[in-house]
Amino acid sequence: MHHLLGVDVGGSKTHALIADENGRALGFGCAGMGNYQGVGYDGMRQVLVHSVGRAMEQAGVTAGDVIGAGFGIGGFDWPSQVQANREVIAGLGLACPIDIVNDATLGLVAGTSAGWGIALVGGTGCNCRGRSRDGREGRVTGEGDRFGEWGGGGGLVERALQAVSHEWSKRGPHTKLSDALLQLTGAKDLDQLIEGLDLGRYVIRADWAPAVFQIAYAGDAVAGDAVTWAGHEEGELACAVIRQLKMENESVEIVQIGGLFDGGPLYSDAVHETILKVAPKAVFVRLNVPPVVGGVLLAAHQAGIESQAIRARLIATTEVLLKDQA
Repeated sequence: MHHLLGVDVGGSKTHALIADENGRALGFGCAGMGNYQGVGYDGMRQVLVHSVGRAMEQAGVTAGDVIGAGFGIGGFDWPSQVQANREVIAGLGLACPIDIVNDATLGLVAGTSAGWGIALVGGTGCNCRGRSRDGREGRVTGEGDRFGEWGGGGGLVERALQAVSHEWSKRGPHTKLSDALLQLTGAKDLDQLIEGLDLGRYVIRADWAPAVFQIAYAGDAVAGDAVTWAGHEEGELACAVIRQLKMENESVEIVQIGGLFDGGPLYSDAVHETILKVAPKAVFVRLNVPPVVGGVLLAAHQAGIESQAIRARLIATTEVLLKDQA
């Protein structure tokens, strides 16, 4: 029996999944952060060896049994990075065809019914990748505010901070966001908060985003505006990629990935409203399978196997495999 390997290398964790050529998930391995921007290429190599090794051990296979592999790698953004990533992957001893994509693309492959559409990430950060029916690809940088890309948790908290600053300077109205940031930082008042943030004594965090949602749904208009703004900005990322791929008139699937999409209608309705103005036939899908499934589907394509033929079984058996390990 031949086998397929999928790997999801991210900023907080690395997942590896082994399946047979019929799509039956057999082995799963997990390790820590693998994004080279955080751990370097040596650190990436270590987590790959650990996660892939555990998946192979559970499945009872070796590198020589793998006929195709698909890697979604956080921080892999440009063609100039291909060689460095392939050199790291070479340490796994694979002799099969390999596909390397940005990790956001795994969600697209795993979440779309036919392997084409848009992957829209709204988590700690934001990102968007797309593939057309004929295989063309579109993208944003995924690098956040430096390139004017907002919509993730970090951008939302930054927007909340701006509102608090406006209250402090009497440029804007009072908001319960001020009370929340005082509590989260431990500052005694707004003077101390703004000074501490300016001088680096306090550092705002993307994982404060749920507090902004909570305050918004409690009726704070300023917080509500911040959440809606983030949703519109997130939607604009998808609109950009839709335009790049000329999919405005397609029934394009938008795969929504990340915790902000669990934040309720203030965010998701703003995302949808923005996208539907550009692509009125768009269909919204919540990713409910591990992105590493997309890596196995990429591996199947590399091995000459019709990925859509094994997709349903792969998703079902992966769910069972992970449930048994919980």
